Amino acid sequence: MKLLILKPGREKSLLRRHPWIFSGAVARVQGDPGPGDTVAVRAGGGEFLAWAAYSPASQIRARVWSWDEGTPVDGDLLRARMRLAIAARERLLLPEESDALRLVHGESDALPGVVVDRYGEVAVLQVLNAGAERWRGELADAVRELTGCACVYERSDADVRGLEGLAVRSGLLHGTLPAAGAQMREHGIVYGVDVAAGHKTGFYLDQRDNRKRVGALARGRDVLNCFCYTGGFTLNALAGGANSVLSVDSSAEALALARDNLQRNDLEAARAEWQDADVFKQLRVLRDQGRSFDLIVLDPPKFAPTAAFVEKAARGYKDINLLALKLLRPDGLLASFSCSGGVSPDLFQKIVAGAALDAGVDASIVGRFEGAADHPVLLSFPEGEYLKGLLLRRA
Repeated sequence: MKLLILKPGREKSLLRRHPWIFSGAVARVQGDPGPGDTVAVRAGGGEFLAWAAYSPASQIRARVWSWDEGTPVDGDLLRARMRLAIAARERLLLPEESDALRLVHGESDALPGVVVDRYGEVAVLQVLNAGAERWRGELADAVRELTGCACVYERSDADVRGLEGLAVRSGLLHGTLPAAGAQMREHGIVYGVDVAAGHKTGFYLDQRDNRKRVGALARGRDVLNCFCYTGGFTLNALAGGANSVLSVDSSAEALALARDNLQRNDLEAARAEWQDADVFKQLRVLRDQGRSFDLIVLDPPKFAPTAAFVEKAARGYKDINLLALKLLRPDGLLASFSCSGGVSPDLFQKIVAGAALDAGVDASIVGRFEGAADHPVLLSFPEGEYLKGLLLRRA
């Protein structure tokens, strides 16, 4: 049997059902397991703790598949887990709200390293670690069978695969992409989705509820949407009755799709302004131009993929929030987000508070943002709460 034996006292996190085992907790490995192999995890005294996927290249040396010694880890188990995850989503999201949702969310669905997103009739699979890679074929078959989607596309090209010693992979697994590209509907707004080359799996489904909320706040306001990507917050603000929306992103491809999305929804183009620019630099340009806004959205990409990047990320978050607060009119609102798992909600609030202090602005928290319900956070795995946001009102 392939075994992973922990150092004395290092089983405490597993007894609390935390699914990660770090390299520093491992006393020894027996049986010569390879990447992705299933190992029995035992405490220093020999007690069985879990079945886990072994990853020799990663600091997270193993991820738990099962806590039950009598439950074999095989394709049937993974398929059953996926079936349960999909059934749970059907009870969380009404069809009239959206035809796009996250069907599988890694550890929160007891499928570590596995992400499945659905955009209409296109399903996208991400395989992110050595354990999931070991079962890639079975996972792909399960996605095809359980979703019934005409097309299944793989986007196993995230940077985290490098930490697992895995090469990136992307391409069709089943069917063909629609000739006009993938498309989704959310809260009455239609979006084109670039599942082949877009961020993540093509769209930020975790912001679904937050887009709707920002749209409701936008009526009668001049809005600045930073890191706008393909226009999610922009379109909701326009549909919500914003006077104007200036959208900034450094990707010409994303802005082109955002403009296409504007046309898809017959929204008034005259109220929309687009700028292809680096947000950090453009915020200073807007300041120097004397521009100001009633509602600003800051939804940057991940600044801190791990805790090692937190200090650098903190500087970035403080910089953009400081500049945004200076551009905000009195009684204006700032919706500021962080999707960095290495930055806790408490730390993020401290960073934004420091930005307000340095900007010489008095501001109050009038609301908070979190991920949508199809991105659940396992109570024993707080690291899953990566998306957090603050809604601030400037005095």
